[in-house]
Amino acid sequence: VQLAESGGGLVQVGGSLSLSCAASVQPFCNVHMCWFRQPPRKERGFLAAISRDGGSTNFADSVKGRFTISRDNRKNMGYLQMNSLKPEDTATYFCTADVSFHDGAYLATYWGQGTQVTVSS
Repeated sequence: VQLAESGGGLVQVGGSLSLSCAASVQPFCNVHMCWFRQPPRKERGFLAAISRDGGSTNFADSVKGRFTISRDNRKNMGYLQMNSLKPEDTATYFCTADVSFHDGAYLATYWGQGTQVTVSS
């Protein structure tokens, strides 16, 4: 199983960026997906989750109203649209699949290698 993120880069404060995640998980429609991120010198944390059919989503409070998570099960793709970016959004962003929610935390089986997002002021 492979997950490959793309779309990271450098963006100015207030700008937008769209991340993509190509997944080889089969069948893709059977797994929940999440995005996590790890800011510099900080722990990795949950960012956004989407259900198998895309009908249910959940976000960390820090990104609610700014970020959108989506997926295309026909293409085995996940997406994270990030708007109104702030310097504190600077982090390595990870796509994950086969996710479960246990004891208040999202646990993922498969992880991508991450893509860097830098928001400059």
